[in-house]
Amino acid sequence: MINKIGKITLYVNNQEEAKKFWTEKLGFVVKFEQSMGPNMNWLEVSPNENEFTSFILYDKNLMKTQNPSANVLHPSIMLSTTDIENTYDKLKSNGVEVGEIMNMPYGKMFSFKDQDGNEYLLREDKF
Repeated sequence: MINKIGKITLYVNNQEEAKKFWTEKLGFVVKFEQSMGPNMNWLEVSPNENEFTSFILYDKNLMKTQNPSANVLHPSIMLSTTDIENTYDKLKSNGVEVGEIMNMPYGKMFSFKDQDGNEYLLREDKF
């Protein structure tokens, strides 16, 4: 099942400016950065290397293009599990509305909705 709050997405206008703000002004470190294709980066920052929870600095306009219905005016919450398939099956058997498991370059994940239709992401983290 869910064992930690993993990541909180902050939708930003410019990833590089946001990266400088969080690292240079607040002293955060880059936990993970990987290209996801042309003009797309997965970028995570956190207070230190040992902190599990991190902020994903995600391009606001890119998200609007990928998912026009996404609300980019506030952070989105991504929870973590170490066993995505088992957790998926458990949530589904509990009557939770779940999306399909997606295999992304940065890990497996799926979305689910709460009782009010709010959407969350659950990602498998092995570290």
